[in-house]
This record gives sequence, C-alpha cells and structure tokens, in this order.
Amino acid sequence: MAPLNRDQLEQAMVEKFSAEPDESGQADLVCSKGYLGIAADRTQIKPAVKRLRSIHGYRFLVINRGDLFAANPATIGSKIGILDENGSLLKAADLPRRR
Repeated sequence: MAPLNRDQLEQAMVEKFSAEPDESGQADLVCSKGYLGIAADRTQIKPAVKRLRSIHGYRFLVINRGDLFAANPATIGSKIGILDENGSLLKAADLPRRR
C-alpha cells in the first residue's frame, strides 16, 4: 500500500474518530481522544511534534506506519502518542505535566 498524503491522512482520521479541524490552530484536528497532528512524510514530523508540545491534553501524531522509526525518536519524552493511517495506536499518549 502506498503511503497516504496529508489530505488522505486527515480524511482517514475524520472518518475513524469523527475528528474536526482544530479552531485554535495548534493541532490539525481535534476529536474525543485528544488533539491530532498530521505528518504525511518524515519532513513533517518535527514541525508537527513542535506544535503539539504546547498543547495540554492528550496529543497524537498521525503518520504512515512506514515512518514509525523516524517518528518515535521525535516523540520520546514528549508524552505524544503515535497513530498510524488506520487509526491504530502505535505509541500511547500521556497527559503532559503542569510546569
């Protein structure tokens, strides 16, 4: 299966989680599970993680499964979870600590 582009990943999350665009602009989508940042390729991972770090609440990075080895190091210590293109949980999210 070919990797999904950004629009396809976003549409998949809308269908899977009834996600809606995040009106605050901090994340790409928001759903009952938390905030979702979309990274369709490896170059989009670090910017998406950077945006998600400032959000308090459950945060997930949505990637193509093939990009897991690039995404995992970028999320270490951030408490940001990782979801694949099917909405499957690849790494659990946790609530960030208050500072």
